[in-house]
Amino acid sequence: MLEVKGLVKRFQKQLAVDQLDARLEGGEVVGLLGPNGAGKSTTIKCIVGLLRKDAGEIYIGGHDHLSLEAKRLFAYIPETPNVYDLLTIDDHLKFIAQAYSLTHWQPYAEELLEAYDLLDKRDKLGRDLSKGMRQKVSICCALLHDPQVLFFDEPMIGLDPKAIRQTKLIFKQLKEKGKTILVSTHLIDSVEHIADRVMIMKAGKVVHNDTVASLREQYSGDALSSLEDLFLELTKDA
Repeated sequence: MLEVKGLVKRFQKQLAVDQLDARLEGGEVVGLLGPNGAGKSTTIKCIVGLLRKDAGEIYIGGHDHLSLEAKRLFAYIPETPNVYDLLTIDDHLKFIAQAYSLTHWQPYAEELLEAYDLLDKRDKLGRDLSKGMRQKVSICCALLHDPQVLFFDEPMIGLDPKAIRQTKLIFKQLKEKGKTILVSTHLIDSVEHIADRVMIMKAGKVVHNDTVASLREQYSGDALSSLEDLFLELTKDA
């Protein structure tokens, strides 16, 4: 569902993403990990079209990532959720429904609001929402049109423990439906038990791309090693 070939992104003289290749299949959850400045958010922003790439090819569902066909297939949940100050939570969902020409969307919207404890807050304006509530609204809006590919950039930041647990459950449900999910995060334990594999970035490159079990076998020899331990070992300076 997602194919990235030779992605390059520069900011003036700084090479932020260096010849990155990636391929994600349907029904796959992939964790995108790396220290600050590794290029994770830049990579996702290039994929979804928020940043102009300097080189490379990106395809979503076989379509160029900037095409209308590709944009219908994916949803993007940014690290810093943006909501409209003068729209209520309900208005945000209605806006998404109209933008995607959705029909019979209300029952699913109700399910999402209930899952994230927003039913009694549906009339709150965007300007009155906390960061955590904005994140919940952002996730609900992203899921409403039933995308095939989802890009999450630090989805757990600002969420309370119940919402984090709910988001992990949603990841599992989406995977079972054959959706493709790329999750960029610093909260490594949030993807350890849901990711089919992890891509670890360092200095703009993917330095490791494998299952957690395989990385444990290759680099620690300890089946009980946490993903956090592996990450710190694999990204430490030589």
